[in-house]
Amino acid sequence: MNATLAARPLRRRRSAGFAMFEALIALLICSMGILGVVGLQSAMTRAQTSATFRAEASFLAQQLIGVMWTDRANLAQYDSNSCGTACVDWDARVAARLPGGASTVTVNAATGAVAIEIRWTQAGESTNRYTTAVSIN
Repeated sequence: MNATLAARPLRRRRSAGFAMFEALIALLICSMGILGVVGLQSAMTRAQTSATFRAEASFLAQQLIGVMWTDRANLAQYDSNSCGTACVDWDARVAARLPGGASTVTVNAATGAVAIEIRWTQAGESTNRYTTAVSIN
């Protein structure tokens, strides 16, 4: 019996602090999970912002195409090289709605072929482009 009594304090000394070690490991695992969720949230926010800008560029291009359809007689004035008042207003909307927004509109008045390219640059990313082509007859 003396041997078992003497072994008890030794076992207590070996296990002393083990609960603290388990708590630290659990805290480490939990913090890694939280950091993963925060990283995922930031990636989702970037993707959502990028999708919003792509949708906005698409909307702006379709808006200009609609204006061109209603003003087919003056189709040549929408070309970027000979930009009329409607084109200047549209360019201002592109610049206002997209960060660093700029556009190029190419119109072949003889065939009615129109190509629209919209460019924008998000902070920390390269230049994005939205391009569409349509035939207005």
